[in-house]
Amino acid sequence: MAYDLITMGRIGVDLYPLQTGVPLPQVTSFGKFLGGSATNVAVAAARLGRRTAVITRTGDDPFGAYLHEALQGFGVDDRWVTPVAGLPTPVTFCEIFPPDDFPLYFYRQPKAPDLEMDAHELDLDAIRDTRIFWVTGTGLSEEPSRTATLAALAHRAKAGTTVFDLDWRPMFWKDTAWKDTARQDPADSARPFYKEALRHTTVAVGNLDEVEVATGVREPQAAAQALLDAGVELAVVKQGPKGVLAVNSKGESAEVPPLPVSVLNGLGAGDAFGGSLCHGLLEGWDLETIMRHANAAGAIVASRLECSSAMPTADEIEAALKAGAVL
Repeated sequence: MAYDLITMGRIGVDLYPLQTGVPLPQVTSFGKFLGGSATNVAVAAARLGRRTAVITRTGDDPFGAYLHEALQGFGVDDRWVTPVAGLPTPVTFCEIFPPDDFPLYFYRQPKAPDLEMDAHELDLDAIRDTRIFWVTGTGLSEEPSRTATLAALAHRAKAGTTVFDLDWRPMFWKDTAWKDTARQDPADSARPFYKEALRHTTVAVGNLDEVEVATGVREPQAAAQALLDAGVELAVVKQGPKGVLAVNSKGESAEVPPLPVSVLNGLGAGDAFGGSLCHGLLEGWDLETIMRHANAAGAIVASRLECSSAMPTADEIEAALKAGAVL
């Protein structure tokens, strides 16, 4: 039986302070959670009843074992999560200063195992057959993950729905893709690979910074059109406090404001949005309904400390929409 969703990308352990508003040097206790954007999207969709799996790699260490246990606990198939000898499982710390400051500190040295995915080890039949395939910009940042991601996209060839989460993390780009040393901006290195990925993509999702990296355009309507011109069928542009804009190749559009919420930790909200987006696409909902549900899912996670274990159920999303806010 084909999967509803297979994601490919980052995984790691999130260590989040249990004290809000306290700088890391003064934090005395942390919670340990499954993390990584692509992985969180798979968890979010599984919470909504979808059959999901993730393609990624961990260290061959206790944190790697923990991630397998966590994935299984969330009902996400971990058969394509494999260990890399000699590389530690990544750890990410954050600081929590609500409502809008959540600095992240990535420990992915000397290299993150999830960037060691190899094209020759991919289950291309499963990637082709899944109803939705989800990749991220981070997967393009370094070899061999870059070649593996593009190979997976090319083999799928837009079979079903293929989502490109633009996922711009400039600190992951070492600008090694160009020999021209005059290129100092990581976005200059990223853009050609983003352009290639978009050729094989039916849905592109990103915030204003991310769509600018992908297209060179920041104004939301123009950026959405640029993504459509690049070959996608649906462009989703997150506009922060203005909400989300969705435009498809049929000329339909929806602009939906955010759901009111008292933010505790904004990290993970975008991944909840992504899981709900996939669920709505699979359900065949109209654009506005999809965006409202995805916004509500993101708002619910923003009201909670953790990411993966905070992903909402369908009933929780419906309750938030009925209330008109996350209570």
